[in-house]
Amino acid sequence: MKKILAFSVVAEIGTGLVLMIDPAIVVELLLRIEVSGVGIALGRCFGIALLALGIACWPGGRRAAGGSSPFWAMLTYNALIALYLAFLGTVRHLGGLLLWPAVALHAAVALLLIWAWRRERRSETTSE
Repeated sequence: MKKILAFSVVAEIGTGLVLMIDPAIVVELLLRIEVSGVGIALGRCFGIALLALGIACWPGGRRAAGGSSPFWAMLTYNALIALYLAFLGTVRHLGGLLLWPAVALHAAVALLLIWAWRRERRSETTSE
């Protein structure tokens, strides 16, 4: 079971990273179609989500130093998606009604996660 899970995690993280870097190549290899424009942006969002899924499922992650795999997965997802959506709005000049509220929401969740993690680490240090 551990080997299958590890293989799956590596595959998802690898696919997520490639989607983040060049979604067009993944779509071409999977579906033999070209993707451009908004398809590239959505492919990168999907890549961020796959990366976070891989982190969440990392074998032995619950014993990871400084937090659990779900914590690191949610922090990774919220921080990266906030940054990418902000990039789309500021550099690419894309955005609908919910773009900036989504950026604010994901940034706030990332900051709250960091705050809670630091608070927990501080309480662990003082209790020792």
